[in-house]
Amino acid sequence: MSRSDARLDAAPRSAAWSAFDLGGRVAVVTGASRGLGREMTLAFAEAGADVLVVSRRQDACEAVAAEVAERTGRRAVARACHVGRWAEVDALADAAVETFGHVDVLVNNAGMSPLYDDLESISESLWDKVLDVNLKGPFRLSARLGAHMARRGSGSIVNVSSVAAIHPRPGELPYAAAKAGVEAITIACAHALGPAVRVNAIQPGPFFTDVAAHWDMEAFARQVEGFALRRGGQPKEIVGAALYLASDASSYTTGSVLRVDGGYRP
Repeated sequence: MSRSDARLDAAPRSAAWSAFDLGGRVAVVTGASRGLGREMTLAFAEAGADVLVVSRRQDACEAVAAEVAERTGRRAVARACHVGRWAEVDALADAAVETFGHVDVLVNNAGMSPLYDDLESISESLWDKVLDVNLKGPFRLSARLGAHMARRGSGSIVNVSSVAAIHPRPGELPYAAAKAGVEAITIACAHALGPAVRVNAIQPGPFFTDVAAHWDMEAFARQVEGFALRRGGQPKEIVGAALYLASDASSYTTGSVLRVDGGYRP
């Protein structure tokens, strides 16, 4: 290859990579203190974004914010919030705008799926708790920060769903119902907030986050034989999809659900 050919080959690649640049933008990530949320938060900062690190525990948020600042030099602010509580979500939205002046990216990642013995043992409080955190919070935060983004003329919202939304199992019924709802509000919000704001969802399969500590690993080893990739995901493997949907690289993508599941089959 000649030098001129090499330059021609490099030019479009450089332009393509610049579409993933988040320089000058502010990202709010819920459930950011561990697992997939932590990896996305770090990736956004490495791509140039300032970040608001959100989870229920202030000390956990502060630890990730300190890690972001040390590793990337970006501004990182810690904010404790129970996203299942409407008033706390409103306060979070207000604080995000007041602290940074604007918000460009929202990732609704916080979630929970408590264990229970059988369907009859699911209490009203468990049902409400799961729906509040996994569905009510993402809706309200999308409504508040989505309206802010729309007024500014641009923005991206990324909801984190689950393969449970389309492959529900008896042991995670409230969670599956909530995640199916997340995919519904993803599509509806894309229309409600468009054309200025794009709204998409990631549908992860099984990832080796802290929840994996509760898995039956022998049963999981048998299950992954049916996956195309024959394995579970590592948390860092969520980053490519998150950067794509948060950035201009996905400028013509909205109302979509992107599966990141290793070719999952139940």
